[in-house]
Amino acid sequence: MEQKYIPSKYMPPKYIPKSSLKAWLAKVKDDGRHIYAPVTENGKTNFKRVKSVDEISMEHIQTAQSAKGAVFPRTEKLFSYAGGQQGDVALQDYNPNDIPDTVVFGLHPCDAAAFKSLSGIFSWGAKDRPFDERMKRVTLVGVSCGRSDVFCFCTSVGGHPGSAEGSDILLTAVGNDGYLVEIITDRGQALVEKGADLFEAAAAGVSKEEHLASVPVRFSVEEVQRKMAGSFEDDIWKKQSARCIGCGACAFVCPACACFDIQENAKGNGAGDRIRCWDSCGFSLFTLHTSGHNPRSVQSQRWRQRLLHKLCYMPDRLSVRGCTGCGRCSRACPVDMNLAEHLKEFERLKV
Repeated sequence: MEQKYIPSKYMPPKYIPKSSLKAWLAKVKDDGRHIYAPVTENGKTNFKRVKSVDEISMEHIQTAQSAKGAVFPRTEKLFSYAGGQQGDVALQDYNPNDIPDTVVFGLHPCDAAAFKSLSGIFSWGAKDRPFDERMKRVTLVGVSCGRSDVFCFCTSVGGHPGSAEGSDILLTAVGNDGYLVEIITDRGQALVEKGADLFEAAAAGVSKEEHLASVPVRFSVEEVQRKMAGSFEDDIWKKQSARCIGCGACAFVCPACACFDIQENAKGNGAGDRIRCWDSCGFSLFTLHTSGHNPRSVQSQRWRQRLLHKLCYMPDRLSVRGCTGCGRCSRACPVDMNLAEHLKEFERLKV
């Protein structure tokens, strides 16, 4: 499959030796930026804010959690309030100045592409201020995939192990000694300039294709979308969701899921915080009305909503897909539901 990437006005690409990579990141960190990167602890790799660049892992195939927490935190205070003596209420609004400049380093192309999906959701109709302010302060440094596993299916949903879409900078390991560096945006160029002396001109004619993982196309996403859209009342939803326990693991590890709930953290005396926290359309309470009515009262309806939203509604309304083929949902599912296999079933469906 042809490599998909966003052409860069800063081409030709650069090269950085592996021995210089951490020195560059240390300069970025010393400049005051927070760095979120993959860190391996107790056999599991996840994104976290690093205290030292020596913590960063580069050997994993996929992190357990995605990088979306950098712009859509698991919990986030929207505002605080306090009641006064005369019954008045003082509000402390969301303060974007509290958001630090952040570099998310080491995310794979499937994670970087998901930032575009999230932007579509949080900019639909009106821009979500907390998300928008975080996006203004984040720089994404992606790393191409040199390895994959049976759960990866990015090429089936328009992605690629070496795609630069969504990244400000994309690194690709070329051999054992260094990385090809594609600078995609002005933000990426500014970050490279923090350690300009550590980068070299890339060798003429260097190609990253031979260094990328091979991820076969497993289904036609256009055909899946067409058949899924015409199968609202089909029994396939009941069949596929028969063993779903509604735990929400798939939504919480997904880089493109954006369901949330708003809750009050009341502190007494009329004071408290309004908190936004992750939620899932797979939970039975997600659509439960105060009256007791639930328009999606059984798990098959919730499973249908999840897939239709990602593969049909989002492309139609936002021109982005809600699935980037990272495979995390299938890895995390406690009852072994495999999304790629389920999508292949739709391709075979007669409608």
